Amino acid sequence: MIGSLPSNVTDVRSNPNDQIAHAATLIRRSKRRLKVFLAIYSGKQKVKKVSEIMRATGLNRVEVLHDGRSLADNGIISQMKVDGETAYEKDRFYAHKRGKIISLASNKKKLDRFPTKINPGASASKAKVEVIRLPRSLVRIERITIDDVDSFSRLKHSSNVVNRFAKPPAERMIKRGFQKITGEPGKSTDWGGERSDLFTTRMWIGGRRRHTAIAFKGKGLKIKRLTPRHMGKNGDQIQSLFTTPAEVFLLQYWRQIDQTVIEQMEVFAKVKSLSDGRKVYFGIIDGDDSARLIQAYPKFFR
Repeated sequence: MIGSLPSNVTDVRSNPNDQIAHAATLIRRSKRRLKVFLAIYSGKQKVKKVSEIMRATGLNRVEVLHDGRSLADNGIISQMKVDGETAYEKDRFYAHKRGKIISLASNKKKLDRFPTKINPGASASKAKVEVIRLPRSLVRIERITIDDVDSFSRLKHSSNVVNRFAKPPAERMIKRGFQKITGEPGKSTDWGGERSDLFTTRMWIGGRRRHTAIAFKGKGLKIKRLTPRHMGKNGDQIQSLFTTPAEVFLLQYWRQIDQTVIEQMEVFAKVKSLSDGRKVYFGIIDGDDSARLIQAYPKFFR
């Protein structure tokens, strides 16, 4: 049973840039608030209970309620009751603009230059802008390739020159191959609410086992170049991937992957590192690298 509490309705016609900047500034001020925002706005679920957000963030009930109230008071979300429990509902405007909000929240320089009514000439202003740089220790990320993964050691004995796929490989075959390489047991099944196609604790990188989340884009897509808008029905698959409890995030596609995908992954890697306080690894596996893996492990990809 859902019961709504009084909430503000976002007027997207007033000034959308002001609203985007306000949301980015608000979540930028608190790592914990950022975690709550990401948990609420990840995936397709419109309303999330406090208990669900607790599981996604690792925060306790008091912390979630405190920062949920802050977001609700500022009109970023709506607060309600679901089966007697406090819950939060996405705002349609902020759900559509979440990628931009996260990008600005993770980069103060971008946020300062973002034009609003209060600061319309931000990008062209001649006034001196004081740039505050966060210590590198707070944001630790590393872009990797398949050659950096210890679990793919047989690649050293395979040719670097490969042919592109004549036809798209089945996503199930690719996923099963990765499972066999890493030694991840069990069956990996697809369902609508998943945040990654494969989650494993058996991927070795830099001499250590690391929790890894992988998204596969299979033959259902026949585009030559993968861009963020092809990532899920709402274009939020990359964001959802980074909400998993992993430290390594990989994206595989059987053709070319656009640089905008890498740029978006880098933004969410920075947010994840800042939020979790640890180093985050991310990378892509395009058609050529996928073919190299199949050449190196032919028995696993059948």
